[in-house]
This record gives sequence, structure tokens and C-alpha cells, in this order.
Amino acid sequence: MTKLIPLSLVLGAAALTLAACSTATPGPGAAASTPAASPSATQTPASGWELDAQRGADRIKAAGLPILDMEGAAEHFHAHLDVFEDGKRVAVPADIGFSFTPGGQPNGISALHTHDDSGIIHIEAPVAGDTYTLGQLLTEWGVLDGTGQPGTAHAETTGWSVMVNGKQGAGGIRALALKAHDEIVLFRGTAPAPLPATFTFPAGL
Repeated sequence: MTKLIPLSLVLGAAALTLAACSTATPGPGAAASTPAASPSATQTPASGWELDAQRGADRIKAAGLPILDMEGAAEHFHAHLDVFEDGKRVAVPADIGFSFTPGGQPNGISALHTHDDSGIIHIEAPVAGDTYTLGQLLTEWGVLDGTGQPGTAHAETTGWSVMVNGKQGAGGIRALALKAHDEIVLFRGTAPAPLPATFTFPAGL
């Protein structure tokens, strides 16, 4: 049986060594070894795509997800997300789905999160059977959430397309259900060439 480690036991080490993953996974802000098929692990998100870590808790709640003190093991799978704007890759940031103290220390986690900027989405939930969507991840990220508030960069999904494993995604961008080992491509404007249809996950994921 997989043993779960509460966040409170590891915050002092400034990393989450979470045993729910079968391979060691870095915690918030930690460097990660990235498989060759994924983007560079040192990408800087383009303007408007940055993650505001201090609003992490609010965005987890806005996505309709609870803030947990540990990763779950009842539901455990991974998908991969590539984002392109006008043919240019946008880095998917680390730490989506984490909450932080005002001092920048992690103090909570969503079942839906990222550990690095490889684009790998982790679903590690305490309850099996729930559906997690691309819209929830985007809300946790703070982009394409449909708010349309003045001055909010990348708020609307208008003009964006989504492909899953090389085919048109069903159900729209925000309603798209995340499934194990899906390769999801979200793009606007010029489509990437070639358009990714698969992703090679690290061993154990």
C-alpha cells in the first residue's frame, strides 16, 4: 500500500517528497530532471502566463477542488499539456495547484497539480471516480478561466483549440476530461508543426 506523507512533515525541508508517485517527484519550485520529449525545465513563462503563487489557494477553491495536506492515492494518473500561442510554445509552470504561506512555503495541495514545467499534469486524489478537467487546471493556473476581467491577460478561451492525442478534443476546452497518458495540445493562431500527438512519460508515470 502506498504511504502518504503529510505536507506538514516536509515543509521544513522546503520540498514535498510525496510517496504517492512511484518515482521521486520534486515539490514546489524544485528542479526536475525532464524527459527528452518534454520542454526545457528552465523555461520562463511568457508574459501573462506566469503563475501567481500567492493566489494559489483562491484558485484551487475557484476550480471547485479542496486544498489537501497530502497527495492522495485512491486515484493516481498523469496527462501531459502543451500550450502554443501563434506557433510559439508557452511554458506550463511548476506549482500549479499548490497553496503557499505569505512567506512562500507550501502549505497545501490540490489533487490536480504540476511539480515542474515539463507539462506533466498530476492527478493524485484521495477519492476515486471523480472527473478532473482541463478547465480546472487552467483555473488553478489563472489563465483561460473565462472571467474576461479588464486587464486580465489570457482570460478568455475564444480562438483557442484543443487536440487530444492528435484528434480534436471533445466537449470544449474547459470541459475536457483529463485521462491517463493523454497528450493535450492547447493552441491559438498558427498551429504547431508538427502538432504533438503523443508524449513519452518518465518511467513510473
